[in-house]
Amino acid sequence: MATTGGSEEGKHLEKHGLKNLGAVHWNLSTSALYQEAISRCEGTITVGGALTVSTGVHTGRSPKDKFIVDSESVHDHIDWGPVNKPVKPQIFELIHERITAYLQGRDIFVQDCFAGADPDYRLNVRVITESAWANLFAQNMFIRPTEEQKRDFNPDFTILHVPGLLARGPQDSLNSETFIMVDFDKKMVLIGGTNYAGEIKKSIFGILNYLLPDSDVMPMHCSANVGDKGDAAIFFGLSGTGKTTLSADSKRTLIGDDEHGWSNSGIFNFEGGCYAKVIDLSATAEPEIYSTTQRFGTVLENVVFHPKTRELDLFDRSLTENTRACYPLDFIANASPNGVAGHPDNIVLLTADAFGVLPPISKLTPEQAMYHFLSGYTAKVAGTEKGLGNQPEATFSTCFGAPFMPRRPTVYGEMLRDRLAKHKGACWLVNTGWSGGSAGDGAERMKIAHTRAMLRAALDGSLSSVSMSNDNCFGLNIPEQCPEVPADILQPRKAWKNPKKYDVVASELCGRFSGNFEQFEKQVSKEVLAAGIHSS
Repeated sequence: MATTGGSEEGKHLEKHGLKNLGAVHWNLSTSALYQEAISRCEGTITVGGALTVSTGVHTGRSPKDKFIVDSESVHDHIDWGPVNKPVKPQIFELIHERITAYLQGRDIFVQDCFAGADPDYRLNVRVITESAWANLFAQNMFIRPTEEQKRDFNPDFTILHVPGLLARGPQDSLNSETFIMVDFDKKMVLIGGTNYAGEIKKSIFGILNYLLPDSDVMPMHCSANVGDKGDAAIFFGLSGTGKTTLSADSKRTLIGDDEHGWSNSGIFNFEGGCYAKVIDLSATAEPEIYSTTQRFGTVLENVVFHPKTRELDLFDRSLTENTRACYPLDFIANASPNGVAGHPDNIVLLTADAFGVLPPISKLTPEQAMYHFLSGYTAKVAGTEKGLGNQPEATFSTCFGAPFMPRRPTVYGEMLRDRLAKHKGACWLVNTGWSGGSAGDGAERMKIAHTRAMLRAALDGSLSSVSMSNDNCFGLNIPEQCPEVPADILQPRKAWKNPKKYDVVASELCGRFSGNFEQFEKQVSKEVLAAGIHSS
């Protein structure tokens, strides 16, 4: 077995069951991973220097293929169901044995990294891949140890990423040929049958979401930034709601774009990079993110480019709506060097309302914040999951991250409630979805410039002092004015050409909220229930 990481490092792979390997490329630099990826025909260097790859049939997550090993140590702590599906330890062992056999004689790439900017809660992660580009993805997404830290690196969890190995579906007691499996006892993740690299980052997110509550740390599916005065803000939201776009503000320091923890000391990023959607990306509206698509070191997934000139076409959705850019956090000019900040002064709940009836911004009471956090209303955006159609679908995703939350929703909801009570942050519900009609009727999505203007006013405190009007349907407090935003946009009913149709659609959405929240009625206080949305 040849190794580019030193003669002693190869033997450390035996504890993962890996033997008789080909070349082992350990902690290669960005340039070296580029060279390996190009020589293996894994991708193409496009204009500006990004490594552009295609992930084939899997252009998004495969939630139906994600499993947790049902062992005695975790059985009573997992919220089992359609999201957190159990798999027997014997099945995990069977797939692991197949992986070790599959990798014999094959070259592999190993990347040692950290998850968690706060050393007190940091997870040591070893990512082992069969492709160079996926290893570069891991290097970009996680926090890079120093050379000294790498010398004594001992992984807390290990990922084996083998897209070329397919499962046997029902014969293996699995859903399909694809598998994403985590074993908390063996401290290992197995990924196969899919080239979509987002499964790597989300697997570690799920692990932290399970582990951190025991350390009194609230794990959050959110982006975060901080102002010059130390005023931190967090932005909850699912894919496509604007977490990455809205947190990349040239006037504020970026903490991170997707995954954070909230400890007794403040907030900290889980990652060392960003994984941004780039479909229809505008150099004018989103200059910070746009610039990363033209830069050496960025990995672009499923972005179409001209075969001769290698120029990118960020508006071409022929491969998927879910085109992505993966880049180190420091590619954003004003990114935080340490990934930490104090307790947030503002908590923003982002939703992409496909029906176009929620106000673009409203201020929430603590009880409303708890209600909307547990509800997690948004829209699934086309292409972010395999099998999703072209039209967005309204959905409720508890804690704005149900696909990644192994524990019961109230565990995370109660942690948010306690932190709001202790630290008194202002909470806002922001709709980055459609305005003046529903997505199905061809309405336009909210302008990014308007959303940014509303957020600036919220974060600098000026919105808290303006007059508010109460929405009769959803019970939300809506600012009557905001700099740089037309007044009729603030009131969604006025933005519709047919107000009576708005009333019908809004009433239907109220019913959806009410029906969804029935599952929590016995688990929350009467004050939270009273603050919720009810069928009209």
